[in-house]
Amino acid sequence: MTAPTPTRPGPELRVRLPQVAPSVREFLATEAGGAVLLVVAAVVALVWANSPFSDSYHDLWETTATLGVGDASLSMTVHHWVNDGAMAIFFAVVGLEINREFTAGELRDRRTVAVPALAAVGGLALPALVYLLFNPSGPAAAGWGIPMSTDTAFVVGILALFGPRCPDRLRLFLLTLAIVDDIGAIAVVALFYTDHVDVVWLGVAAGLLGVIMFMRWMGVWRLTPYVLAAVVLWVAVYSSGVHGTLAGVIIGLILPSAPPRREQIDNVPIYVRALREDSTASRAALAVSAAKATVSTSERLQYSLHPLSAYVIVPVFGLANAGVHLDSHTLSDAASSPVTIGVALALLVGNAVGITATAMIAIRTGLGVLPGGVRYGHLAGAAVLAGIGFTISLFVTELAFTDEVLAEQAKIGILVGSFLAAVLGTLLLRYVGERWSLCSPGTDEAIPSLPPRPWHAPAPPVSPVLR
Repeated sequence: MTAPTPTRPGPELRVRLPQVAPSVREFLATEAGGAVLLVVAAVVALVWANSPFSDSYHDLWETTATLGVGDASLSMTVHHWVNDGAMAIFFAVVGLEINREFTAGELRDRRTVAVPALAAVGGLALPALVYLLFNPSGPAAAGWGIPMSTDTAFVVGILALFGPRCPDRLRLFLLTLAIVDDIGAIAVVALFYTDHVDVVWLGVAAGLLGVIMFMRWMGVWRLTPYVLAAVVLWVAVYSSGVHGTLAGVIIGLILPSAPPRREQIDNVPIYVRALREDSTASRAALAVSAAKATVSTSERLQYSLHPLSAYVIVPVFGLANAGVHLDSHTLSDAASSPVTIGVALALLVGNAVGITATAMIAIRTGLGVLPGGVRYGHLAGAAVLAGIGFTISLFVTELAFTDEVLAEQAKIGILVGSFLAAVLGTLLLRYVGERWSLCSPGTDEAIPSLPPRPWHAPAPPVSPVLR
């Protein structure tokens, strides 16, 4: 029998505050809640940037903010603090998710990983090639990395809201694809969108990385030392000229993620019993520490950072980067711009064809299999839906283009391509989902036939007392 979920600890308040409905809490706890906030932020940015108050939109993000202690300070615009600083937390969450999946998740099984992993390679390569067909040279060619990444929050959120019934197996496929896709996108940002490198600061970052690895080897499980080291690592990576978000990815990938030893779990009741005997602050702290030690360091950090990333950082990023000025002249130029057309087609067609083709090659060659119940139609619908490349596409746009005209044209292409991918992918998945339900058993074994009639209900057992 499963133990009931305990209520929130602590004494009740004298005045009971209104509680959020369970359905609302469940919605906000999924990727769908973060995706909706991101859509709202993007719409607000578009409306704000095209309103009579558009100057205030640009003035806000171009305001300089300084963080410093004594003579040491770091000054950036609010826009850069969001893109270079806050987004490091988003990429740390991505790294933590990759770390967890490789350690205890679905990425441990080669057969399960093979199809979405190879599909992700196709979803990285073909969109870049499609974009370069329209922009083979000149400053516009630098945007080849824009359509390469799938927006995990949007895709999984739309799948939860509008996808087929029982989408868990398809969600597993898309999550694995998105994780491998994120690894590729992060590598592209680190290798190809770094202007200059300061060797001294890079050496400092390497030394800090060694310190973190030493802490991991020593068995340090508390979060505070790792968080402090991560902040200093971000400063070193940013000062070296490499994009600061790489520090977040590194921390997410190397944090300890192994499950705790059994004795750590068995020790928790001892500390709880001591607290029950004498309720003191020191014994309470020991009980809390004992409970925390039963969860891996990476999982505890992901639990703390995921709400901040999904419900604050990513929406703020959308608000800061989606504010494209749209007028007749801008839209007319975008309609004939190879940058806009290249980005939109690369997101829609490049991902759909690249993911579907490479996944089918992996299946036909026997390298892997689709999760039970997922058919080729579901695969094609998921490939179209994977063309939603909002967050990281906007992020790469800011790195690729210094020309504001090219950046605006690329952002329009991202908005158009992502919108078309969302609509077409949803329609295709709903159509396929009605024909082939994902609620069916995951195996191809025949369902056993019923016994011949007549059928009789089983007789109730006779009580010994009544015999």
